[in-house]
Amino acid sequence: MIAHNAQPAASLAPEELRALMAGFPTGVTVITAFDAAGRPWGMTCSSLCSVTLRPPTLLVCVRNGSPTLAAVLEGGRFSVNLLGDAGRPAAELFASGAADRFDRVKWEDAPGGGGPHLPHDAHAVADCRVLKTETIGDHTVVYGHVEQSVTFSPAPQPLIYGMRSYAVWPAP
Repeated sequence: MIAHNAQPAASLAPEELRALMAGFPTGVTVITAFDAAGRPWGMTCSSLCSVTLRPPTLLVCVRNGSPTLAAVLEGGRFSVNLLGDAGRPAAELFASGAADRFDRVKWEDAPGGGGPHLPHDAHAVADCRVLKTETIGDHTVVYGHVEQSVTFSPAPQPLIYGMRSYAVWPAP
């Protein structure tokens, strides 16, 4: 049994972990939230995981110091935009840190939403309320209770990222 705060005896170098995880293709999301002044914030995120069905909970991992993380924590809510096949430009834009990113994409403030929805780039959106957070190293794990979800029809093929490149999930 490992103690809760036990430190590993050895650590993998960051570049080695990055190379390891490059071989694990994953979906691409844009996490969005509004700050207290109602300004939209967002960032590209591939660290998303379903935690449990009851209650419906997911988690995202966000870099400490991120203005998006600050908005999520300030407002206590966020949205997870699951990007579809046309979402690569949005993924790249929200990864760039461009200050005008919300001026360069179509978005909407959906009723009951946790943050801006990107209906032209996402195939689905989950709106979440922050349940708890946990800081680990240079990131914060944000657990979100999924209050509602929206699926856009027709649903495009999901955008995925792995081996340092984007791809689209093959059609069935």
